[in-house]
Amino acid sequence: MRPMLRLPIDDVLPPLREALSAQPTVVLQAPPGAGKTTRVPLALLDAPWLAGRSIIILEPRRLAARAAATRMANELGEAPGQTVGYRIRFEHKVSKQTRIEVVTEGILTRRLQEDPILDGVGMVIFDEFHERHLHSDLALALCLDAQAGLRDDLRLLVMSATLDGKGIAQRLNAPLIESEGRSYPVDLRYLSKEAEGPLPERIAGAVLTALQNHAGDLLAFLPGSGEIRRTESLLRSQVDDKAITLHPLYGDLQMEAQQHAIAPSSAGHRKVVLATPIAETSLTIEGVTVVIDGGWQKVPRFDPNSGLTRLDTVRVSRASAEQRAGRAGRLGPGVCYRLWSESTQRGLVPFNAPEIAVADLAPLLLELSAWGVSDVNALTWMEAPPAGALAQARTLLTELEALDEAGRITTMGRAMVALPVHPRLAHMMVKAKSWHAEFFACDIAALLSERDLLRGVEGAQSCDFALRIEALLAHRRNGVSGARSFGADPHACSMAERAAKQWRHLLGHSYAPQEDYDETLVGRLLALAYPDRVAQRRDEEGIRYLLANGRGARLDARCGMRGAEYLLAADLDGAGDDSRIRLAAPLTLHDLNTALAHRITKQDVVRWDERTAAIIAQREQRLGALVLSRSSLASPAKERVVIAVLGAIRSLSLEVLPWNDAARELQARVVSLRQWCPDEGLPDLSNEWLHEHLDEWLGPWLDNITRRDHFSRLDLHAILLSKLDWQQQRRLDEGAPTHLVVPSGSHKRLEYIPGQSPILAVKLQELFGLADTPRVAWGRVPVTLHLLSPAQRPIQVTQDLKGFWERTYSEVKKELKGRYPRHPWPDDPWNAVPTARAKPRGT
Repeated sequence: MRPMLRLPIDDVLPPLREALSAQPTVVLQAPPGAGKTTRVPLALLDAPWLAGRSIIILEPRRLAARAAATRMANELGEAPGQTVGYRIRFEHKVSKQTRIEVVTEGILTRRLQEDPILDGVGMVIFDEFHERHLHSDLALALCLDAQAGLRDDLRLLVMSATLDGKGIAQRLNAPLIESEGRSYPVDLRYLSKEAEGPLPERIAGAVLTALQNHAGDLLAFLPGSGEIRRTESLLRSQVDDKAITLHPLYGDLQMEAQQHAIAPSSAGHRKVVLATPIAETSLTIEGVTVVIDGGWQKVPRFDPNSGLTRLDTVRVSRASAEQRAGRAGRLGPGVCYRLWSESTQRGLVPFNAPEIAVADLAPLLLELSAWGVSDVNALTWMEAPPAGALAQARTLLTELEALDEAGRITTMGRAMVALPVHPRLAHMMVKAKSWHAEFFACDIAALLSERDLLRGVEGAQSCDFALRIEALLAHRRNGVSGARSFGADPHACSMAERAAKQWRHLLGHSYAPQEDYDETLVGRLLALAYPDRVAQRRDEEGIRYLLANGRGARLDARCGMRGAEYLLAADLDGAGDDSRIRLAAPLTLHDLNTALAHRITKQDVVRWDERTAAIIAQREQRLGALVLSRSSLASPAKERVVIAVLGAIRSLSLEVLPWNDAARELQARVVSLRQWCPDEGLPDLSNEWLHEHLDEWLGPWLDNITRRDHFSRLDLHAILLSKLDWQQQRRLDEGAPTHLVVPSGSHKRLEYIPGQSPILAVKLQELFGLADTPRVAWGRVPVTLHLLSPAQRPIQVTQDLKGFWERTYSEVKKELKGRYPRHPWPDDPWNAVPTARAKPRGT
């Protein structure tokens, strides 16, 4: 072993070894630059409790995993693959000698599924756990479960670089070991106010300023590869490429280019690295003294309601900002330009949200089901998976035949979990075997999993999935020139080809077809993965579509598939109820009946058609929310017709019914008497009750009512009266009579308005001799008298008839006697004869 430079982590190695000898699980908190990633595994290799077994280190990113393994191997004077090795996607360097194996997240999960006891492994280290990737949380939960039930001698070490170590230790009930970092002071520079304009332009401007004012190499953080490419393009024309080299750094970049980005600058050159958050931790980029932080990052957000994941660009957390700034102080004093204000800094959230809180949980639930976990909460989580996302995941996995109705994993599910892809794509690849199309299915899965071959291509072909397949085939036949003939990225083609080859191997399928794709297979295979994203045209322009899951989607107006009756929307932006379709393949009804026959249902639909104002009865073939075909239904069930008519009345309101004066009067009398005398037990006939209970009072009367013009057949008075039995009808006539007999002998109609006393409109002369105001409801409610002139115009409104005779009548008499001389105006109304008649002419 070569002599090693002393690092800050060395000070805590003795207490760390001691803690691990006494405890199965330990948390180590050490800031970037302390040396934890490379120094800790080597220091523990001869621990007695390890007993010659190996150490697995979980590293979130491939570039960091390879770099860490290479660095440790160099420390031992060996090449990777001897004592220290690594295993990442598409690449591994391990041997029988390997005692320390650095792996990426999915690989550890796969190993746990295949070997739950981790035979030959004495320790698992979770590096950069503060990043809280979904696979890290899952792998830790599985390791803790194995530790508790199968391997009490298994050691777990959780290493975190930020200030959440205490919380992690408390959750795991584990000791916390803390290390100081090795960093130099970093001069933080903020903007005086929030910047405006596109981020690439602001980053490019800051890079040029820093190059003029500071020595050393620069590291600039941007949210994604698109922003990196735009910034690189802006800088190419403004920097001297003989003195300054520009290096993009993001996950989809070729590994050779990634290695160049992190390698030391060549003599006489300065380096500018334009990186995504991949450069926040783990990696040491030699020579960096200046960091320019744009302050944004892209995070996946899963919407359980739509089943779609979108990439949101959000502000970084304070922890991420500190990690980024620290990159400038690894080798000496540095400077960090933060392209935001100090007030914005104070408002940043402390830590990034853990991926488990915002991610699609279908892959996690499938892994847990394969592990044998029925109750997710039975495992130890740093943060429990959200119930909504879990429910959506369970529904999806059941639809994909991976889980049975009881939530247990099926034979299909076990075949799916063996494939390191999303369950949707795994289902497609497994089901494709029955069509002898697994070769094509693997290509399709690779195109969806890897970076888009035609990123940046616009126009009619931008959304055409088949074009990606043709580009991949051309690359397979003619290499780089074939890819470029379609405007495709050759590196992206190579990555897709490598992924497809791996999955064909896992499926036990290695031969290549002699002919090109059957184009009709594309949509059908995609439908196996995304049955909920079958889309049906719903406008004349052929842009707007309805998805089988009930949500809306739209095509770009330039897309060549515009106007297709059916599409499979393989990729959507996931924003709102009218998502943009990014990738699609055409479908036919024959394709749907071939691929999704078990999902297509037949059902009889009886509904009210607003256009014709009538019942429509049809037999429909449906795929989720989509109606694939309709035919008339000659004899729909009567009860379904009634339900549809009632639904129409509810939406149209009660006013659509044939109300007449008799029905309204009856309703008002019943409602009024029920309010005045609740002990009478009269039914509630208020509009609110009638609307809410249409099925109860109106439903039995709707036989043969199928059109709006049929409503006129309904006798609402009789229907409402039927709600009262004979005794209630008798009591209604007593307590809320329709008429009152006045002193003149006339029968006068009472007007009932719920919430008011009844109104009696009567000529003044017909009430001579009556002292007391008439009452209803067995004397409980006085009538409101509208006293009329001989011309039937109101003179007085009162509930105090006696007071009227005593105080007001004389004034009324003076005013009206001359106007109506043929009508009696006695001085003593108390003893006058009531009459409805005028005096004969000439008297």
